[in-house]
Amino acid sequence: MNNASPIDVAWMRRAIELAARGIGSTHPNPVVGCVITGRDGHPVGEGYHEVAGGPHAEVNALRMAGERARGGTAYVTLEPCNHTGRTGPCADALIEAGVSRVVYAVPDPNAQAAGGGEKLRTKDIQVEQGVLQDEAEQVNYVWLHSVRTGRPFVTWKFATTLDGRSAAPDRSSKWITGTAARADVHRKRAECDAIAVGTQTVLVDDPELTVRDANDQPVGRQPLRVVVGDRPIPATARVRNDRAETLLLPTHDPAEVLRQLDDHQIRHLWLEGGPTLAAAFLRAGLVDQIVAYVAPALLGSGFSAVGDLGAESIDHLRRFHLADVTRLGDDVRLTLTPLGGK
Repeated sequence: MNNASPIDVAWMRRAIELAARGIGSTHPNPVVGCVITGRDGHPVGEGYHEVAGGPHAEVNALRMAGERARGGTAYVTLEPCNHTGRTGPCADALIEAGVSRVVYAVPDPNAQAAGGGEKLRTKDIQVEQGVLQDEAEQVNYVWLHSVRTGRPFVTWKFATTLDGRSAAPDRSSKWITGTAARADVHRKRAECDAIAVGTQTVLVDDPELTVRDANDQPVGRQPLRVVVGDRPIPATARVRNDRAETLLLPTHDPAEVLRQLDDHQIRHLWLEGGPTLAAAFLRAGLVDQIVAYVAPALLGSGFSAVGDLGAESIDHLRRFHLADVTRLGDDVRLTLTPLGGK
């Protein structure tokens, strides 16, 4: 919606800020923010979807607004749902609250929940769509990608030296990056629904694949641990402890991995496997984002971060869009996306 008023833009931007607070805690639901203004245009309520199974953003905002919502406007980052699940339809809540106008950014691509906008219109509520749609999609890109494509959004994470080495010749890899970068990895893990590695990584590195604090203790919601491959995993492996759930997938097919994870309602897969698993996903075109931690260090030998991608000449070079560069202590975090993607 290109002709939105400055007021509409301002309140929708606030709704997007609220939506971002739910990143990492709403699995498998979307992140959504909502602002309610009263008849006089002043804000009377705001909220966001805080946790799956809990009240949606509109309900939280309406509870704050109370009777002041009547005759007012609701700004929502995602089309109000028209579905009864663990909570009731948000479209009905807005109708019952007596709002006269609803502005939402992104139409709901989930066929099961869509239709809220049309229901509101049948109740003579003015409905407008598309205000700051691109910005609202960006804050909710993981969920939108999953619903639209039918598979999880895949982030491949790796740490490397300046010369592209992820491990020394003896396979040791602790610690390539510093404490700030390692802490950032745990923050990023916490935003995902699952962490995947191959059996080789489990057998060699014995990772725990949990979200941990500075004292190396598990904190918060733990993503599902996924081990890909058909090699036996010993009962003593750390991925078999009780600090998080673990799913063993005896396959080497990335598409099959994502199919099974979609069955488990996994929206965001954090791929931490070694060079073989990374190469398999890259060759299949199933990596949607790369998060690379680069240390100011050199090895000169050892193992590369990614395996054979089938390139036989420089013409086969795979290029990516550099979306972000962040300094973490002496290390650098690069965030990249496929060219042509978000």
